[in-house]
Amino acid sequence: MAWMAWTWPTAIFFTVIAALLITFTVLAIKFPETPRVGILRIETTRGDRLFISLLGSAFINLAWLQLVGVNQAFALIVCLIYAAAVFRWV
Repeated sequence: MAWMAWTWPTAIFFTVIAALLITFTVLAIKFPETPRVGILRIETTRGDRLFISLLGSAFINLAWLQLVGVNQAFALIVCLIYAAAVFRWV
């Protein structure tokens, strides 16, 4: 895998995504849920809200890079607030 630029941040990113997917799979097996209707007026499950929060976080980070530049640590804080709002109200 020398063709890919594997750095520690890249490895951590993919490890966190894999851990989230495993965690949500275990949660779905142990605690099945029924979809709920939130502020978007569509039925969503935990997995749907995870996908929405990950997709939105990608756009937040891209916008942060364009508008602010580096120092992505503050963008991470914005993403965590966004994810909490998605899981609470969507």
